[in-house]
Amino acid sequence: MRKLILKMQLSADGFVAGPNGELDWIFASMDEACSAWIVDGLWQASVHLMGRVTYHDMAAYWPTSNEPFAAPMNEIPKFVFSRTLEEAPWGDTMIVRGDLADEINRLKQLPGRELLAHGGARFARSLVALGLVDEYRLVVHPVVLGKGLALFDGIEAPRDLVLVGATPFPSGAVAMVYRPA
Repeated sequence: MRKLILKMQLSADGFVAGPNGELDWIFASMDEACSAWIVDGLWQASVHLMGRVTYHDMAAYWPTSNEPFAAPMNEIPKFVFSRTLEEAPWGDTMIVRGDLADEINRLKQLPGRELLAHGGARFARSLVALGLVDEYRLVVHPVVLGKGLALFDGIEAPRDLVLVGATPFPSGAVAMVYRPA
């Protein structure tokens, strides 16, 4: 069975975005080693999963980008979970309208490499709340936002995790890989 990997970038105080969805704080500590680690993880996926808002933002950016992330983001198929999205013109993209848990469990049963889920916060929280995440790949950046959108906000706790890997980067960011205990 394929694993569902949730890849997220967080501030040191656990926020995935500022209070108004700001993400600019990520780039201050995104060095070459951190970027390479993320790109390697992107290529390991057989499909990228995301919600409508993240799809909209990425579809507006990656098709014309020449950044290292662009090739895996553009070449690997995408499934966007939405009940309202009418069309998905970015590359090989399928709109998935069914029940999130049922659809993820169906995708896990299909052959192929891992499923890689990208935020936003709402989509990621739904995956976590439903117990669908098999592995968390969290890049924690050396910044404190004080307030914003928290990944685990509203999630029934405690949820024990097991650290299976940690990679520090010269910028001070640290990639941590956790699995549910």
